[in-house]
Amino acid sequence: MLACAPVRWLSGALPLLCAAGCASAHPRGVPARAGATPAPARESLHVSVQYPGPTDVIQARDSTFLFGAVRGGVGRESLTVGGTPVPLLANGAWIAWAPLPDDTIAAFRDSVVQDVTARIAPRYRPPPGRAAWIDTTSFAPSGTLALPLGEGIRLAARATPGAVVRLRLPWGATIPFIPDTLPGEPAWGVRAFATTATAYRLPPTADRYVAWLPAAPLCPDGKSACATLEAVVGQDTATAPWPLTVGPIDLAFPTVVVLNDDTAHTGTTDSLTVGKSVPGGTYNWFFPTGTTAVLSGRWNDQARLQLSKSSAVWVNAADVVPLPVGTPPPGGVVGSVRMQPGPASITLRVPLPQKLPFQVSEQERALTLRLYGVASDINWMQYGGTDPLVTRMSYAQPAVDEVTITLELARRVWGYRTRFDGRDLLLEIRRPPPIDPDRPSKGRTIVLDPGHPPVGATGPTGLWEPVATLAVALKAKALLERAGATVLLTRTDSLPVDLFPRTHFAELHDADVLVSIHANALPDGVNPFVNNGTSVYYFHPRSAPLARALDRALVAELGVRDLGMGRGDYALVRPTWMPAALTEGLFIMLPEQEALLRSEEGQWRYARGLVRGIEDFLRERAREP
Repeated sequence: MLACAPVRWLSGALPLLCAAGCASAHPRGVPARAGATPAPARESLHVSVQYPGPTDVIQARDSTFLFGAVRGGVGRESLTVGGTPVPLLANGAWIAWAPLPDDTIAAFRDSVVQDVTARIAPRYRPPPGRAAWIDTTSFAPSGTLALPLGEGIRLAARATPGAVVRLRLPWGATIPFIPDTLPGEPAWGVRAFATTATAYRLPPTADRYVAWLPAAPLCPDGKSACATLEAVVGQDTATAPWPLTVGPIDLAFPTVVVLNDDTAHTGTTDSLTVGKSVPGGTYNWFFPTGTTAVLSGRWNDQARLQLSKSSAVWVNAADVVPLPVGTPPPGGVVGSVRMQPGPASITLRVPLPQKLPFQVSEQERALTLRLYGVASDINWMQYGGTDPLVTRMSYAQPAVDEVTITLELARRVWGYRTRFDGRDLLLEIRRPPPIDPDRPSKGRTIVLDPGHPPVGATGPTGLWEPVATLAVALKAKALLERAGATVLLTRTDSLPVDLFPRTHFAELHDADVLVSIHANALPDGVNPFVNNGTSVYYFHPRSAPLARALDRALVAELGVRDLGMGRGDYALVRPTWMPAALTEGLFIMLPEQEALLRSEEGQWRYARGLVRGIEDFLRERAREP
């Protein structure tokens, strides 16, 4: 259930509105003052609110942003929101940073009042008159867990400060909770976007408790939620069932699974299953369809795979297909390897006993392939000639069931890709393209991705991000083609394009560089007046120089604050075949920056920044030894 907090928007200090001793045309619902001399009829005012909209749920607690535009009237000077004057741009656009009411109505009085209801995510409120309470929305974890017997589960919950808190199990045993004395954790948006360190400093809260529960079935006879949390304060006790079911996984008779991200047979997937260190976390592994592993845990819609004795990852449970009972766990021996040079790349062929999980890690001038569940019997490492790109191969056995193969390169990594060929794993390493430092774009294939749709941010006056990014991309395309590049766009109209087809498009066309163009917006609770500017994101190390060059060029062209470059887990910067970066040149939610994005001048400035950044990156790579 959502808490509704009506927020009133006050149109004040507008010459069009009635002031003492005068009269004007009044919007509906505001009568003219009796006895006033009628003024000439004028266009009525309307305050449009782009955010929060009717379906938006504000996730902030104390303050958030609101933005929109004032339509109609002449000679307007300001808008008042929550009693605070808010500047209006010439086109009527505005943005405000306002405190959130605590389920109350802020009363404003003036000649024109417009009511808007903003929905705020609910928060737990202790019941009045009770000494002991438990916040049942704070239980973590909840749902269905399956783990090997004895593996520990960290429990966390909120309850009355100073209470005796314990989990009572069905057979009478109890698990004690202790106060969590660590500082509070700010919202993810603060960590991701806030530039002021004060936003990170949250004091410890006395109502948080933690415990350690050995994994074992909690409920007899297939029941659920049969453990009970108790909080005791004096003579008052609060209880609540913990919505958690724990089941065992027997690793002595392992369940072997194969990964397939297209179990629905749509035919539109990237044939990869992503692996994460924590359920639902950042992507760190990319497993091709057909990869096999041992199932070692489940939590709701996430499954844990045991890659080796010391390595495990979480994947989407929907991508996991169990193999027949009795299937031996994957493993074995990796034998001798061979490289095969080609005109555009060089390929390492690694024979495997089956399609085993692996990970490729990248250094500036090296690639390391880590194979899980195998031991090394690599007697021969054949170079296939004396190709100058790979200067040395080596292997190691860092764990009893993990093997690494490292390729040291003469040049900085430009790109690579992997695939299975039968039971062999192929690692294809791309040769850096020839670049003329005087005309770095000449002969290069560059793919520009106008960000969105689907979705996309909207500015105060209704400018939609996909419209702005396409306009910028078309201008950047013209400039790059004038400099001799072949430029392709991932979309040329406003029809939605999913993420994988965009990156696949760049790889199919052998792009030398991929740049995704966006306009930024902030999550709830992050102050846009303090945290705005240009930022650029990359994922793989080879793309960091591209991100840095783009950031510098865009800041110089657009003249806004430099929020810097960052590593971000965005789909458009994850392809491995080419350097890729995602630009957030301007904040579409800020009136001045939305106006810049809407204008021809602003679009050309953004485009020139993109071109300059791409060329600076190519020029730098052309001059490397």
